[in-house]
Amino acid sequence: MKKVVITLLAALGFMVGAQANTAGPAWDKAPEKTTDLAALQNGAKLFVNYCLNCHSAAFMRFNRLRDIGLTEQQIKDNLLFTTEKVGETMKSAIDPRQAKEWFGANPPDLTVIARSRSAAGKGTGADYLYTYLRGFYVDDTKATGWNNLVFPNVGMPHVMWELQGKRAAVFETVTEHGQEAHVFKGFEQLTPGTMTPAQFDQAMGDLVGYLQWMAEPAQNTRVRLGVWVLLFLSVLTLFAWRLNAAYWKDIK
Repeated sequence: MKKVVITLLAALGFMVGAQANTAGPAWDKAPEKTTDLAALQNGAKLFVNYCLNCHSAAFMRFNRLRDIGLTEQQIKDNLLFTTEKVGETMKSAIDPRQAKEWFGANPPDLTVIARSRSAAGKGTGADYLYTYLRGFYVDDTKATGWNNLVFPNVGMPHVMWELQGKRAAVFETVTEHGQEAHVFKGFEQLTPGTMTPAQFDQAMGDLVGYLQWMAEPAQNTRVRLGVWVLLFLSVLTLFAWRLNAAYWKDIK
């Protein structure tokens, strides 16, 4: 019986180790920017310029960007590339048939992407996106010439490589439980981008903040309203408690 228990524990340890190898890197914590209007406006600009070419946000209208401080004229002058009407939804410019031919599948709609990605013990959908967008590296074995640390063999190329520059991923081969595994050690900068690493991280934080806001534009209003409701209920509870005490004080 003792041998059986030891064997089961060893097998469990091997399974946990194997899962750790295939689970990918830890996700970085995304900065909270859903209340920063300047960051949201920059994120919207990045989304329209770099994401909307292939990805749609079919449940978001351009005129909703007024909620983050943009005027209708600013939206028309700077963000309308795929339509002429500010009341239209954010549809991608790419033809779906061409997208499937080039990338193997249609790029997903990004309206609620920030709410759809999460993993216990790793982080939220925003953390996933923040790590993913900063996880591209050059890989000549792939059709696009790029790979991603968070999403291996991804069909999406690194559309913002000019901002970040070209990087190579450095892996070290180690032996775990009698099996070889490739452990990520860091990135090696091959060519500089138009942004410094810190500036690129900030820009990706702005983009992720916009994706969070787009997934639920009313979230900040809901939070503010919730705070006022809780304050009202607290005051109401205090009055009810004192009224109850005054009503029953003469009854023994």
